[in-house]
Amino acid sequence: MLQLIVTMAIYMVLVIPMGVYLYHIAAGKKTFADPVFNRIDNGIYKICGINREGMGWKKYILHLLMTNAVMVFAGYLVLRLQGILFLNPNDIGAMEPTLAFNTIISFMTNTNLQHYSGESGLSYLSQTLVIIFMMFTSAATGYAACMAFIRGIVGKKKNLGNFYEDMVRITTRILIPVSIIVALILVSQGTPENFIANLTVHTIEGKNQDIAMGPIAALVAIKHLGTNGGGFLGANSSTPLENPTIISNLAELYSMAILPGACVIVFGLMFHEKRKELKADTVTALVKRPVFGEQGRTIFAAMGILFLVGLFVCYFSEKAGNPILAQAGLSQEMGSMEGKEVRFGIAQSAMFTTTTTSFTTGTVNNMHDTLTPLGGMVPLLHMMLNCVFGGKGVGLMNMIMYAILTVFLCGLMIGRTPEYLGKKIEGREMKLVALVLIVHPLLILGFSALAVATSAGLEGISNPGFHGLTQVLYEYSSSAANNGSGFEGLADNSYFWNITAGLAMFFGRYIAIVAQLAIAGSLLAKRRMNASIGTLRTDNVIFTLILVFVVYIFAALTFFPALALGPIAEHLVIWFPG
Repeated sequence: MLQLIVTMAIYMVLVIPMGVYLYHIAAGKKTFADPVFNRIDNGIYKICGINREGMGWKKYILHLLMTNAVMVFAGYLVLRLQGILFLNPNDIGAMEPTLAFNTIISFMTNTNLQHYSGESGLSYLSQTLVIIFMMFTSAATGYAACMAFIRGIVGKKKNLGNFYEDMVRITTRILIPVSIIVALILVSQGTPENFIANLTVHTIEGKNQDIAMGPIAALVAIKHLGTNGGGFLGANSSTPLENPTIISNLAELYSMAILPGACVIVFGLMFHEKRKELKADTVTALVKRPVFGEQGRTIFAAMGILFLVGLFVCYFSEKAGNPILAQAGLSQEMGSMEGKEVRFGIAQSAMFTTTTTSFTTGTVNNMHDTLTPLGGMVPLLHMMLNCVFGGKGVGLMNMIMYAILTVFLCGLMIGRTPEYLGKKIEGREMKLVALVLIVHPLLILGFSALAVATSAGLEGISNPGFHGLTQVLYEYSSSAANNGSGFEGLADNSYFWNITAGLAMFFGRYIAIVAQLAIAGSLLAKRRMNASIGTLRTDNVIFTLILVFVVYIFAALTFFPALALGPIAEHLVIWFPG
């Protein structure tokens, strides 16, 4: 428990200054790094012909989609031709068409779901030019969409900003420099960073073993910082090559959590600054800027409650152990250590598991397939919710969807037109909110039903009964939430799983972004309303608690039947076999 508390306390110390710095970048305010990065950014704008003029929501989306489409096409070609290209010392052949489709969609949508093992499936050229490159660009795309969304709902500008400027600034000022720092920490702990061929060593057991080499530290750094997930190696961050020590484990943990939390702070500070501008002639303009801003504090608190509930359920479930193993004479005093690394133990494994699926990163330092049923339900549920901090801005945007839904429901109860952040919520916005909230469970449950109803889907399920259904739900929850972690156990490198998971990733990413930016554009065009005695406050403890309950109620109504047939049923069978 002390490990968990200290880990979270350090996180709060780190996320606040990062949030303030990210706010200055998003708002175009001065930072200490401007003398260096302004020159770099201006050079990129000049070379690429970027005019930096503001964009409406339709133009912003168009440029976002076109840029992503070009990168998908180029990356697909590299994967299909890697066998004849350079930087391939291990002589790895071209990737199969449906696997290449799944992989390129996965990394462009910031999902990083892998139906292959990196050390045997990709050349170093593909690892760098496709995988690492897209880990930067997909993260920057998500950040850009989030900042545009915040500007729209807050009404900070007359437009949503410039997509290319947002992409460049987050990449040069945060993603690249911080990734270099994290990579150096990993190298200092023993993570390889080279371009030599795999090593074959003679072990003390008298057998030969291949040791993977390559630019591992570079990939591991951005995969966490960009909330990408995946891994250079098939075993991901549970292997000592990617995650050697507790120091590297904490570096990876904080890397994947810091920017999603910082985006919430940006939202709070932007709204606070806009409110000050509207009340410049009052005393409130003289009040010192709060750390989170009133609205940011509410959203952060709601996300924090959801995260802590999941963390402690996962921790205590794993700590309780497995009664079946106990009956077989295996001690469970340390908890359920199956599938976990001894150097991390129960606490850091539960923390990493909850964090990677709450912040939709997808990296793992233990095998989720071996978690206890309720322990495994936590990462599954958090991906289904998709609003517990989430990836680069995704969690914030989805949580605001729930906030608008909460305001709408409360407005119906008292017979008032709902308002959020001083803007009236009407039919157009609610239809788009409903689309965002419905598409996600539709993708998960729809594709899961298809998998268990067809022979092609059933062929990939390796475990019968409740656990097999959980594997299917996890695969599509991870895909639709753009998480990328695997429950494992599925034979997922097949036409069926490659294509359906690829479609879930694609629609899960872009339908939500388009609808959310449409909401931002709609709210931006509306006049701000003055608060009245009947206005529902959205910056206090009561609204935070209502918001948490709405999220859980929505999840219960949508996903509980599926969860009851999967992890909950498995838990009851294990603990109450009679």
